[in-house]
Amino acid sequence: MTDVEVTPGSQAALRRANQQRVVDALRSGGTLTQAEIARGTGLSPASVSNIVRNLRAAGTVSVRETSSNGRRARAVTLIRPPGAVVALDFTPGRITAALGDSQGAVLAREGIAYDVAAEPERAVRRAVWLVETLLTRLRVDHGTIAAVTAAVPGPVDLRTGEIGAITGMPRWAGFRPAQALTSRLGVAVQAENDANLCALAEIRDGAAAEREHVIYVRIGEGVGAGIVVDGTLFRGAGGTAGEIGHIGLDERGQVCRCGNRGCLETVLGAPYLVGMLPHQGERAPASVPELVAAAEEGDPGCRRVVAEAGTALGRGLGILANTFNPEMVVLGGELIEAGEALLEPVRRSLELGTLGSALGQMEIVRGGLGDEAALRGALLLAATAAASEV
Repeated sequence: MTDVEVTPGSQAALRRANQQRVVDALRSGGTLTQAEIARGTGLSPASVSNIVRNLRAAGTVSVRETSSNGRRARAVTLIRPPGAVVALDFTPGRITAALGDSQGAVLAREGIAYDVAAEPERAVRRAVWLVETLLTRLRVDHGTIAAVTAAVPGPVDLRTGEIGAITGMPRWAGFRPAQALTSRLGVAVQAENDANLCALAEIRDGAAAEREHVIYVRIGEGVGAGIVVDGTLFRGAGGTAGEIGHIGLDERGQVCRCGNRGCLETVLGAPYLVGMLPHQGERAPASVPELVAAAEEGDPGCRRVVAEAGTALGRGLGILANTFNPEMVVLGGELIEAGEALLEPVRRSLELGTLGSALGQMEIVRGGLGDEAALRGALLLAATAAASEV
């Protein structure tokens, strides 16, 4: 037997065509042995074995040992639509890659510490290496990947795909990560703001499941929000909706990296928080987790910084509540680990600056997916893109 002949094209296209023949055979025939698939499709037994292995790794089929005519055989059953997807999560100090099935569920992940903020092109090359390492470990054929989504910490221009100038990684401003990744991976890649992806993941599988009007606030190096209206992500005219870190709260406040004064980010972003701490006596906390730990232990300076951050966050959320009237606000990021030391001043501030009708309908909760939210949202978006191509 020989594999199906197709018009000249890439090897990836040939592999996808052969995979589709196997999937079609399983759709029409139900559970089949690999030998039956080979006879029905005209593909060689070796090709069928490779395709089934890839489909199994992608969560598309289940395989069990059986017998046929007194001989050992492998029975294959289609359990979900084909099309593995990949997600990449770029944070200033780490790159994480994940493989997902056609419905966006996580099958496997791989991560490395890396100075992503230093040089975007090098970070892209490292990310491609990470994807290839993951696929090789899982023995998944690169040609079976249907779509890729990259999570980036900054607004993405909807027209050009460029990272906006107010990203937390300044050297990425003007860079087009989707274009760079697509050319290296040979698969269509889309880039999306990390807070937007967190919002998608939380309304699908997290704290905001089954809610339709949700705002997810991610507090890290900067402050960003993903806004969901009527169950749909709201990006704005150019992709900058949700950049709440640059809401102006104090015209005489600290100068923000965006060029304005007194932005919300200047009292919530990690570099600003750490910079507020007193340096006399013992060494001051050098990171947000250390700040939170010190506040929990009763350090008065750290407790004051956390409380003021909560008050400012409450003012920012009040503006969002009055504007979008969400059912739920979901909070994520390292600072959220401060718990009531942060949330109690958030609630007090909200009561002073929010319409009673909006506040009465709104819950404030911690995210349910933790650090995985952006990665899982990226898989969901990739799965949606793959399905739209079918």
